[in-house]
Amino acid sequence: MSKLAFLFPGQGSQSVGMGRALLDHGGAVAQVFQQVDDTLGFSLSDIMLNGPAATLTATENAQPALVTTAMAVLTLLRENYNLTPDFVAGHSLGEYSAICAAGGLTLAESVSLVRIRGEAMQASVVPGQGTMAAMLNMERALVEEVCQLASQETGLIAVAANFNTPGQIVISGHRGAVERAVAISKERGKRCMMLEVSGAFHSPLMEPASHRMAQALAATPVRDLSIPLVANVTASAVQNGEEINRLLIQQITSPVLWEDTIRYLASQGVTTFLELGTGKVLTGMIKRIDPALVGITINGPEDLPQLANLCSVNS
Repeated sequence: MSKLAFLFPGQGSQSVGMGRALLDHGGAVAQVFQQVDDTLGFSLSDIMLNGPAATLTATENAQPALVTTAMAVLTLLRENYNLTPDFVAGHSLGEYSAICAAGGLTLAESVSLVRIRGEAMQASVVPGQGTMAAMLNMERALVEEVCQLASQETGLIAVAANFNTPGQIVISGHRGAVERAVAISKERGKRCMMLEVSGAFHSPLMEPASHRMAQALAATPVRDLSIPLVANVTASAVQNGEEINRLLIQQITSPVLWEDTIRYLASQGVTTFLELGTGKVLTGMIKRIDPALVGITINGPEDLPQLANLCSVNS
């Protein structure tokens, strides 16, 4: 029998107006937003609905905002369908949503932790020092080779940060080294693009943030999960809370093995993936990783009719 996975998006999917249809839905779905506002002590929901965009995009706001919409969509889904996934996974920040969905953290714990995570990541950013770039249609070995060359030439850090799809690997590190890696790649006829980001995420430059998250997770540890999580750092399944705590700390400075995660899930018999939250970035990645897999995006009530056939198959 085919299996089902729930996926949760990471930072970059946020936009002003996010969650409006979920709030308008009312009931337990809208209560998710109120609980988050109460937990954080300010109206994150107002920032989500009305912006300004610069305030919403700030890492310490974007991260809890994305967890909020993900958990509101999960609540909506549970109200309407009796669907239990065989696995959960989340891209970077989305791993916290996945853990919450699998019972390892409460909603209040999740948004509190990602608020700290966002603040810690932003505090690790030295203005102008770090950046990221997307390397397009390059083999992993070549990306790693140009990062090593750039690091050797500049004496700075450039590393692979996100293995998203066969055609997109994101690198991260000191601006000088990342720009040199891009230049080397272009000299070899490859397409690359610098990204508009504030820091060198998922690189050793985030080490101070990993220390801060170690403290936060010691105070609010993840409990054992009811559903296996496929972790970013290992692209393998884990349910033990202590191990997940360690992986979440490592995740701050380690690459996100997203292509590997999807391929692992497919190897375990998962054929259908529901992306729950904001946007459809992960659904697009699934199509580029393996066109035979089915990806369905659920951002709000308007997306629920897509699940009618799925539920009849799984019932």
